[in-house]
Amino acid sequence: MIMLTAISRPISGWPVIILLIWAVLVCCQGCGGGANGNPPPPPPPPVTGLNKIDHIVFIIKENRTFDTYFGTFPGADGATTGVNSTGQVIPLGRAPDKTPYDLGHGFTDAVTAINGGKMNKFAAVSDAGGLVMGYYDFSNSAQSRLAKEFTLADNTFHSAFGGSMLNHSFLVCLCAFRWPQALSDAPQLVASLDADGKMIRDGQVSPDGYVINTAISVYLHASSDKDPKLLVPPQTMPHIGDRLDANGITWKWYSGGYAEALAGHFPQRFEFHHQAFAFFADLAPGTAAQQAHLKDQTDLEADIANDSLPQVVFYKPIARLNEHPGYTELEIGDQHIADIVGRLQKTAAYNDTLIIITYDENGGLWDHVAPPKRDPWGPGTRVPLIAIGPMVKRGYIDHTPYEFGSILKTLEDRFGLAPLNEIDAKASNLAALLQ
Repeated sequence: MIMLTAISRPISGWPVIILLIWAVLVCCQGCGGGANGNPPPPPPPPVTGLNKIDHIVFIIKENRTFDTYFGTFPGADGATTGVNSTGQVIPLGRAPDKTPYDLGHGFTDAVTAINGGKMNKFAAVSDAGGLVMGYYDFSNSAQSRLAKEFTLADNTFHSAFGGSMLNHSFLVCLCAFRWPQALSDAPQLVASLDADGKMIRDGQVSPDGYVINTAISVYLHASSDKDPKLLVPPQTMPHIGDRLDANGITWKWYSGGYAEALAGHFPQRFEFHHQAFAFFADLAPGTAAQQAHLKDQTDLEADIANDSLPQVVFYKPIARLNEHPGYTELEIGDQHIADIVGRLQKTAAYNDTLIIITYDENGGLWDHVAPPKRDPWGPGTRVPLIAIGPMVKRGYIDHTPYEFGSILKTLEDRFGLAPLNEIDAKASNLAALLQ
């Protein structure tokens, strides 16, 4: 506080007190001080990019690479020739509309196939031989039409080597689930190494107790899975749902067939290991959190119809709709995507929605782009990512490097969430997809 003392002696006809008051006013002009003399808060940032997005929908499909679907997409970094393990350049063939069986794509196979970035041992390690090098004419698909209308990202990689199990855990916590009890309780599930540290037998659990291949939660499993020693124990590490809850952001994981599975009536090809949040103790069956956040596909359809979607949506289609090789037909899965996107576009929420379609992993299929090197877990092979929404760039191909950490980084940057670990802390968010 500035104290003024009245002095009656005039100076050139002006009392000193008036001059002092005038000086203070001049000095304070432009300072914008409040009642306590403090500067006002800075103006809010302009509403651009991610700040315009209030709803984010992630649709997670199965087991395809970028080159498999978009190798011939105009302007994208695709390929229709590949290099085999002998160094021979070979033309790639058209793949059948329905892959005859599920291709081998375990953790060890993935590391071997990538071969330090040479991308030349996919056929050598596959149980399908050269079939993994095939590609589709995807130009007339619904997803291709959406990619042409909105944005296709051609530099996205699934976060971890290997299959769906590990990549779904990375999608929600950027980590591998822990199962140290398996080392003593179920050694037959543990991968083994030779004296040089080379894996000689793959398994569900790594030699240091991490879940690396398909395994089932003690919370959600078939009635035939009765031995708890063969089921993944409750997980307690932080996940993205925790971060969203802490900031009051509404979210749900919707999954085809989930309600029936929870009730013990298992629909055909319900994939237990795709239900990443179902492995966590704080989302165990019967808890308030589980009832609030883990939902069925029918709940998604109802929430879309009622225009009552949460701010963050994860959607996992049931197996027959997820485009997985061996037990799906691409056209059916592709049309399902078109149906869900079409329903979303009719909601009021669509005006501020970002829809992301991506694939959990490569399913053993080849891609020509070497993944960046991050840590011993990954990233794995390149997969498609399509962005849709009113604020998404139109007719655009985005070359920014992304992985699943980028998906979580987008949520964190938009809603003010703390990162889970160094992966999302260092990842690029998806803002480059937006106008």
